[in-house]
Amino acid sequence: MGNRAIVKPEGRNVGVYLHWNGGIDSVTAFLKYCELKGYRSFEDPYGLARFCQVVGNFFGGGLSIGIEVDVDETDEYAEWIDNGIYVVKGWKIVRRIGGYQSREGYELNEMLHEIDIKQPLTERLGDFLDAEETDISDIKVGDIVFVHNYHNGYEKHRVVGIGEDKVVNGRNVKGFPYVDKYGHDPSCNINNYIFEKTRVWKGESK
Repeated sequence: MGNRAIVKPEGRNVGVYLHWNGGIDSVTAFLKYCELKGYRSFEDPYGLARFCQVVGNFFGGGLSIGIEVDVDETDEYAEWIDNGIYVVKGWKIVRRIGGYQSREGYELNEMLHEIDIKQPLTERLGDFLDAEETDISDIKVGDIVFVHNYHNGYEKHRVVGIGEDKVVNGRNVKGFPYVDKYGHDPSCNINNYIFEKTRVWKGESK
């Protein structure tokens, strides 16, 4: 017995077998966690490997996760699996084949925290999960924002200015906030600018 599922990338016949936590609440949280980490998409072999890494860390042990090959997206193939087959594009479930289990009742943010605490300390999202997602236009000088560092998640940095009407590395930065991450003059380094919605930390200052 278990709470089984197969999670597979769209367009591929390989899938990740979960013996436990195969309900849609858990699977959605596993996928969302990988998306928040900035991993490559689930269809990419590296993204698929990172999903296995995150889920394996969550379970521990050696029997709760496996790789299924020649996965067939049919009700007949899925009939032995409690939660069926989840087909994923990017980090979103786009369809589900088979399955008869109901929702597990896990709240998304609560489950994200449970996943996070099982990851190695240096790879956790930590405070990022409790920060408020904020539009660029609402970010102010002095705010503490999270900047993705492409290695182990996010770092907190203080917003030290709002871009003027000038071009930095081929892009006009007018109106975009920038942080104090690189250089003696942060306004001159394009890598300091925030161009997409980010999260603002409302807890204790850095």
